[in-house]
Amino acid sequence: MPSATPLLLGVHAHQPIGNFPEVIDDAVARCYHPFLEVLSRYPEFPFAVHISGWLLGYLLEHHPATTALLADMVARGQTELVGAGDTEPVLAAIPYVDRVEQVEAMSERLEQAFGVRPRGAWLTERVWDPSVVPALVDAGIHYVMVDDYHFLCAGVAPEALGGFYRTEENGQAIDVFPIAERLRYLLPFSEASQAVAEIGGRAGQAAIYFDDIEKFGLWPETHDWVYGRGWLEQFIQGALAHEGIVPMHYSDFLAQQRPMGIVYLPTVSYSEMNAWTLPAATARQYEALLAQERDAGRLGARKALIRGGIWKNFLSRYPEGNWMHKRMLQLSARFHALPRRRQSPVMRAALHAAQANDAYWHGLFGGIYLPHLRRAVYHALLTLESALDGVRKRPTLTALDIDLDGREEWLCHDAEAQIIVAPEPFASIVEWDHYGRRHNFADTLARRDEAYYEKIRQGASTVAPEHGGIVSAHDRVSFKTQIGAEDLVFDDIPCQSFIDSLGDVRLEYRMDGENKGLRFVASRAPSHLVHKAYQLRRGVLQVDYRLTPQDAGTGETRFATRLYLAMPSCDGPGGRLLVDDILQGGLGSPAAGASASRIVLEDDVLGGHLELRIDRPVTWQARPHWTISQSEAGFERIMQALILDLHWPVALGQEWTCVLTGRVEGHGG
Repeated sequence: MPSATPLLLGVHAHQPIGNFPEVIDDAVARCYHPFLEVLSRYPEFPFAVHISGWLLGYLLEHHPATTALLADMVARGQTELVGAGDTEPVLAAIPYVDRVEQVEAMSERLEQAFGVRPRGAWLTERVWDPSVVPALVDAGIHYVMVDDYHFLCAGVAPEALGGFYRTEENGQAIDVFPIAERLRYLLPFSEASQAVAEIGGRAGQAAIYFDDIEKFGLWPETHDWVYGRGWLEQFIQGALAHEGIVPMHYSDFLAQQRPMGIVYLPTVSYSEMNAWTLPAATARQYEALLAQERDAGRLGARKALIRGGIWKNFLSRYPEGNWMHKRMLQLSARFHALPRRRQSPVMRAALHAAQANDAYWHGLFGGIYLPHLRRAVYHALLTLESALDGVRKRPTLTALDIDLDGREEWLCHDAEAQIIVAPEPFASIVEWDHYGRRHNFADTLARRDEAYYEKIRQGASTVAPEHGGIVSAHDRVSFKTQIGAEDLVFDDIPCQSFIDSLGDVRLEYRMDGENKGLRFVASRAPSHLVHKAYQLRRGVLQVDYRLTPQDAGTGETRFATRLYLAMPSCDGPGGRLLVDDILQGGLGSPAAGASASRIVLEDDVLGGHLELRIDRPVTWQARPHWTISQSEAGFERIMQALILDLHWPVALGQEWTCVLTGRVEGHGG
């Protein structure tokens, strides 16, 4: 190792599939373009960049000046391009064949756009699992970057993290760089001179940095700090002027050095992720333990021994994410079971889009709470499923344990729509798809405890940075919307449709063995024997209820059902609720009434409306279903679905029936 300090600097740019164009355009204006513009003025400063595939496609189409600037820097050898899975999947969470195809798709995209194929790959959220090594190698990747925390968890000494290591799986080897966590927190939040001094003081060990480019302009306060007040330019000038710092490419460093040894890293991500993926109660204990060790001055030595969870724990924490993930795996298996000649590019693109990581998890980042990101996943899933059905038909009614919970769900579909029913315990609809609109009307999210709720209860605060400069989003507590105590009340049942009650008793069902199809009977119900049946014909959902009296009582009780209806407009201006042709307001406004027979949810984003017809007058109440999310910009309240409660009086001692139908049509249909 030479006495000078090699500086390996890379940035990662990503926007989720389905993100709003105005958000991406703002990111280009405030971050992506100015970052490249500043770097372009210093051709002697080499750096690496990874741009996720969908974002790169958007930039090539809508921001040619930015991609042309990048192309010039690639052509002159200043910028090293780094690959990844094309749609930014967590490679450890998708099948081997999709890992290879995702990485190859990204490499091909870069070659077509810039004329070079990458040798290195960015691992989404730096999620490391040894099982990804063979796929990376088979896809032509020679090196990856993960946190130095990964190496510390493997027992590597901190002073031995100044270069790269080699690892292998089944005899296939790849080189791994340890990103310096210390630098992740200093760049760009400290004074530029302090960051340069930190790098120059590494006594010949490589300074390895690869992190989100959004820190350089999109995080709170960073645009003015990085560009208005000149942090980035000061940093580059300082690094170039420092006689002990040698900026260089990752690939050049690999060519000049040998591995520092062989290493076997555990399944892990960056340290913050290990806390986010834990259940809320456990996460609070984990954070308390970290604080205890920090206050005692022991955290630096013990941090790697205090291990949290792994990324896949998100699939246990969020049943909604697990459901999407298992639907993706199911359709991936169907896709790859086709002969290669019948696997169309549309199918493959939809499968890859469904594997994008953003909607499957949540922390300071991660978007399972964002309806438009989940909607993008379902759009891809339904595009793929519809195409697969067109090539190889499946039974119209199938029992399958989709979410691997040991209980089968029932899938009922035709060419236009699909419902998936969980027989136990509520015989409720967990997915309600319309193939023409590529939309799942049951796509919502339950309110559940999150570790950060304690910060919400304590109110806004900011921890002053120890290093000067500005505050990182990790140390900031702020609010984007007003949040009340009622928003932190958790749901005690799944947010699924047609969960019923009779009187004060929530009904639990079992399959009605005497009849074929989706027919259920309540196991224990007061006053009446309750039967429920689902049918799907030409895209129209029909739900039949029949209540048969169990005794000759007098008086009346109440039968009720609840629906969660996910509409693309949420509480935006494009959604409207109409009851018996009378406008009630937007979908985000509470409303109620009696004796309704037709309820319509219009949605401009959907480009159509969902119509519910009830064959006997119903008393109804509609209200938005809110959840609380966090991001680097602060805490906010997000509408997930419209809750629609329907209830009727039922005479004791008398039979009662009701039929509800639901159909999706275009505006004016």
